[in-house]
Amino acid sequence: MTYALLLGGTLTGAALLWFSCSRLEEATHQLAEHYGIPDAVKGSVLLAVASSMPELVTALLAFPVHHDFELGLSAIIGSAIFNILVIPAFSVYARGRPLEANRDMVYREGQFYLVSVAVLMLVLSLAVIYNGLDPVINGGGRAIYQGVFTPFLAMFPLLLYGLYIFIQLEEVKRQRDDHPRKEGVNALKQWGILLGCIAVILVGVEMLLRVAITLGDRLQTPTFLWGMTIVAAATSLPDTFVSVRASVLGRTESSVSNVLGSNVFDLLVAVPAGVMFTGAIVINYTQIVPMMVFLVVATVVMLVFMLRDMRLSMRESHVMMGLYIGFGIWMTLEAFGVTSILGVRPVP
Repeated sequence: MTYALLLGGTLTGAALLWFSCSRLEEATHQLAEHYGIPDAVKGSVLLAVASSMPELVTALLAFPVHHDFELGLSAIIGSAIFNILVIPAFSVYARGRPLEANRDMVYREGQFYLVSVAVLMLVLSLAVIYNGLDPVINGGGRAIYQGVFTPFLAMFPLLLYGLYIFIQLEEVKRQRDDHPRKEGVNALKQWGILLGCIAVILVGVEMLLRVAITLGDRLQTPTFLWGMTIVAAATSLPDTFVSVRASVLGRTESSVSNVLGSNVFDLLVAVPAGVMFTGAIVINYTQIVPMMVFLVVATVVMLVFMLRDMRLSMRESHVMMGLYIGFGIWMTLEAFGVTSILGVRPVP
């Protein structure tokens, strides 16, 4: 009975996110048209921020409500991996043909995204170097390294995102003549819809967090790993909806920029916002490093495929989906102690 309730909670939470973010995406699109914002900027900033609300809410709720910051952090990193591998592949499947992109946009967004990954990794490393705690020995005799992620360190990725917004605003100014403002849009109504959708997102995310925690308790597995998979995939549904819908409608530039922009927001805003909101947080560096390395590998694979001919083919999409399936298998093996690369459970 408990597992049936967990399945129902997962489906209900995911449905709330899907419904609210579909409306949120349309409201954001209308606001972008009203303010004359180009497609690339709309995808990388407005749609990215809107569809990343579940990740931000996850980071804000994980510690204050459930006292488990690692659950929020793992969900954000897992969501970034899902975004970079699964969403572009789904966009290709939905179109039935390759996903094309603008060279300037891919280089600009891709390079900044790689910088974002490097900066977050640097900040997490500084937390261990300057605020490190004594290593903890787990049940298998392995040392687990930890550090304190302080609000001061969280300021650096937030400042970098401020630079990202500045770059995007300059792009809006440069393309202003090509994208005039659209008249007849009720901006106040659209802002109201947007805020209402965020409220529904809060409810959906809270349901998913409770599912992950309950699964961890019932199966005696770390919630960190459920955050990397179930919560991450469910909170990425809005990004999936936004990008796939944009690709089907022919707005491929917006589809690609949304994926990269969402990940930039998740890493530079959602993670540090959780720290700023809750105060200093202890992080498990031993768990985070392999996840960040896998995220880098996934990013390199996606960008190499995209930059070859400025498009993502069906065959390349299969490779990316296979890589994500391999990631899911790895997380399952870690959850039940078959492997112990992350050190969350000793190998029996």
